Amino acid sequence: MMRMNKTIWILTILCSGFYSQAQVLSLDSILNKIRSNNPGLKMYDAEIRSMDEAAYGAKSWMPPEVGAGFFMTPYNTKMWRGDGMGSPGMGQFMFSIQQMFPNKSNLDAQSRYMLAMSSLEKERKNHTLNDLFADAKKNYYEWMIDKRKLTILAQDEKLLNFMMESAELRYKNGLGKISAYYKVKASLGNVESMSIMLGSEISQKRILLNMLMNRDKKLSFEIDSFYMIHDYSEISLDSATFSNARSDIRAIEDNIQLNNLKINLERTKLKPEFGIKYDNGVAFGDNPMMFSLMGMVRIPLAPWSSKMYNANIESYKWKSESLNQQKAMIINEAQGMTGAMLADFDAKKKQVGLYENKIIPALKKNYQTMQLGYEQNTEELFMLFDAWETLNMTQLEYLDQLHQLLIIQIELEKLLEIK
Repeated sequence: MMRMNKTIWILTILCSGFYSQAQVLSLDSILNKIRSNNPGLKMYDAEIRSMDEAAYGAKSWMPPEVGAGFFMTPYNTKMWRGDGMGSPGMGQFMFSIQQMFPNKSNLDAQSRYMLAMSSLEKERKNHTLNDLFADAKKNYYEWMIDKRKLTILAQDEKLLNFMMESAELRYKNGLGKISAYYKVKASLGNVESMSIMLGSEISQKRILLNMLMNRDKKLSFEIDSFYMIHDYSEISLDSATFSNARSDIRAIEDNIQLNNLKINLERTKLKPEFGIKYDNGVAFGDNPMMFSLMGMVRIPLAPWSSKMYNANIESYKWKSESLNQQKAMIINEAQGMTGAMLADFDAKKKQVGLYENKIIPALKKNYQTMQLGYEQNTEELFMLFDAWETLNMTQLEYLDQLHQLLIIQIELEKLLEIK
């Protein structure tokens, strides 16, 4: 019996991560470490910086084109020079430079488009951050519930040991029966088994939280077990609430704006672009130096070239319509899920309140009464054991109800992106 007592006590201490020595982290500190260290978020930061840098070069001109070579030069090199008999020679060496001048509205449209892509990526990062925070809260609160269960099991162990020692003593003195003794002994084994299971679950939560914080997975730490049940009864379920709160909806709105910018960009491609070309020729023989200076214009309004741009514009319009419908669908689903969760959340809060204020206090009083009667030899061991078993099961049920309440709160905060 003493060996089992020591085993449960050692398991409780080990599974809790050495409370007195390990670093203690609050939920807020865990979330802050996730925000600053998680590699998935750093990936988005790098992508955003990449797009911002690309936007700086969106207004650049195309590079000039330079060429050099022979122009209208005969293969017979003897004909390059004049023969002194009236023939000045043939051929020339030509230097050429050409530059297209892009349309300013096109450059501005490209710059706005690139900057909008960066904004869209920021909302995607916020959506990922919201998911990571929800995972962290879930593991944190489940760890907290497991710690509370371990505390109850440690108390159960002491009570069951008291019952066993008392039953053994009474049986030896002929003052009691041994029938309930084995039920108490079996329950003590169940307490030990449950302690091992909870210890394993706590170790898993520690590893998962270290992973989310991008730390050494074996790094030991403890949580402060603080929690708060919030009041969300005043939350509005109108579409504006979800449009303002949720990053995935804001990302769709940014995507719609991106499509509008694409339309503007395609329209600027329908505008003409101008260029200039200058050629300078060094003539052979007695011929004079020559040049050519030509202006150029690109005419995208021609039917055979504008067809592609007009088709792209129409495509982006329909894409925006699709995104608007997707936004309406997500808001509709979110409103329904939030309404159902709020109703469940309110009911679960009332249940937890009943456990805290009525059920558990009454059962504790019942157990204390039975224990007093047992110590005064007015109650049997099986009656005391039954009172303990009812109290123990109810306390564990209460923690399960509290766990469910916290999970609903996490899902509500995830839906509304309350960080």
